[in-house]
Amino acid sequence: MFAVIKTGGKQYRVAANDVIKIEKVAGEAGDVVEFAEVLIVGEGENATIGAPRVEGAVVTAEVVEQGRAKKVVAFKKRRRQNSKRTRGHRQELTTVRISEILTGGAKPSAKKAKAAPKKAAPKAEAAE
Repeated sequence: MFAVIKTGGKQYRVAANDVIKIEKVAGEAGDVVEFAEVLIVGEGENATIGAPRVEGAVVTAEVVEQGRAKKVVAFKKRRRQNSKRTRGHRQELTTVRISEILTGGAKPSAKKAKAAPKKAAPKAEAAE
């Protein structure tokens, strides 16, 4: 089963266990996010096309990591004017792993995020 979701102004064709890089979404590694803007869901000729969205369809994903894309350099030069300008940009990206594609208003399975073990604060030594 596949779905087409819309996030960050772009559309992505996803299936279970796909790992994709999307525009930044809030959340730490291990958090579960939901995408409610599902445009198409189904298999082959049994695909349901939304107008504009498929009602009751939700795609859940787990945040793998937060990162940034490669730098894009915008360089402008005006010839014979002794004028140039260089600008750089790095887009914020989130890598997610698609967990489930749910239809018909089904609720996502409660998947607990893996919590990192907290480090104990160093104890102050008692003065004698």
